[in-house]
Amino acid sequence: MNTNWFDFEKEIAEMHSQLIKAEETHAQGKLDMSDTIEHLTKKIKEAQTTIYSQLTGWQKVQISRHQDRPYTLDYIENICTDFVELHGDRHIKDDKAIVGGWAKIDGQSVMIIGQQKGRNTKQRQMRNFGMPNPEGYRKALRLMKLAEKFNRPVITLIDTPGASPGLEAEERGQGEAIARNLLEMSVLNVPIICIVIGEGASGGALGIGVGDRVMMMEYTWYSVISPESCSSILWRTWDKKELAADALKLSATDMKGNGLVDGIIPEPLGGAHHNPEEAFANVKATILSELQTLKAMSPEQLVSTRIEKFSAMGVVQELPA
Repeated sequence: MNTNWFDFEKEIAEMHSQLIKAEETHAQGKLDMSDTIEHLTKKIKEAQTTIYSQLTGWQKVQISRHQDRPYTLDYIENICTDFVELHGDRHIKDDKAIVGGWAKIDGQSVMIIGQQKGRNTKQRQMRNFGMPNPEGYRKALRLMKLAEKFNRPVITLIDTPGASPGLEAEERGQGEAIARNLLEMSVLNVPIICIVIGEGASGGALGIGVGDRVMMMEYTWYSVISPESCSSILWRTWDKKELAADALKLSATDMKGNGLVDGIIPEPLGGAHHNPEEAFANVKATILSELQTLKAMSPEQLVSTRIEKFSAMGVVQELPA
């Protein structure tokens, strides 16, 4: 059960604390707290249902960043078998911010790739906070081309605050690496399923985000810029981040409504960190369902449909000469 609460969950946190005390008293056998436990459990669920039915864009951003939220390797461990991680881009080095390799999902062989954050300070430094360098995107592309060679589907799990913004990343061709991935993924001859499992920021997310199916988990976000950065550019302060989050229309509901993603994967009440097993099951079921449809399509159909889908996004208005 989650013990790291957001400000908007204050009511739930207080009741949860009371529930723990009631359970401890009941376990000690001093008092029969069954009725109290049942009442508090019911009240917590009611409060969660109310609060989570009216979340703001910024609150969803906060949930997507929860420190206990499952990361890419958690999903791989729990929905895959026989995972064999592959390393390196064959040019510079192995970028730890992106992980990937062969795996099986219910016996189906796939190439699974995703951004990986860290749980503690040491891991975060090693993973560069989930912000890939150019070699990370080149590693991802190498694995995708390997999947194409052996006619295996590609699954990507997106969770990044953005591509690495450092000078060295730019010197090694960050923009070119991401652009190359967009081009190559658009014409890859195998099914591609992309799932936003946490943060989906800017080109850092899009670099592994071109697919036949692009899905978002319920409490994630996907946008050209983070609310904080948007606020600092428009208002010269981070204090307007809540306003920016709403204006960006970055939630799964907004993205689906604007036709920019294909579907929303439901999360447990309160977010994936409240019940990771349910989140894993929902993601696995979605992958298997979509694969069944995509595997029936020819390579030519996959590519043409994929290109048509992304070409149709946005609004184009031609002005008279």
